[in-house]
Amino acid sequence: MCRGLESLPITCLERAKELKALFGSLLQRSEHSLTGLHDEVNEPLKWKESFDNLLSSQDGLCLFRAFLVSEFSEENIAFYLACEDYRTSKPPKLAAKARKIYKEFVCSDAPREVNLDHATKEVTRENMTRPSQSCFDQAQDKIYTLMEKDCYPRFLRSSAYLNLTRETKTG
Repeated sequence: MCRGLESLPITCLERAKELKALFGSLLQRSEHSLTGLHDEVNEPLKWKESFDNLLSSQDGLCLFRAFLVSEFSEENIAFYLACEDYRTSKPPKLAAKARKIYKEFVCSDAPREVNLDHATKEVTRENMTRPSQSCFDQAQDKIYTLMEKDCYPRFLRSSAYLNLTRETKTG
């Protein structure tokens, strides 16, 4: 349901249409699931309980990602998910994946640079000399905290989330 970055729209108008379609799709899925299991119906309500609940839900993650796209900060969740994928990589692929993540998100002038302090960037740069499954842990933790403290509360106040929970409650 949630498409990769390659297929994200380029113009603001296309982006708005994409978000509207995504939110509408989630609302329709919520309405259809009202005849299903109680847990599925109340899933959007669980997202408010914790940031981890939101991230562990495929629909929640997709809606949160769309919200971040609308706020022009989608690189945060993309970096977080890239780190999650990296952690499960096998040793032969670690170095190449680490370089790719570093070049895309961490180094100065990276195309999708995440907001990391100088010390965290330096630790991550040093970790690149000996890539291990934990070389992005500190940077990932910083971005997780940033999203949890900043983006997640705004998401919970967003019209997309509020409309979805309203539909869920009135179903």
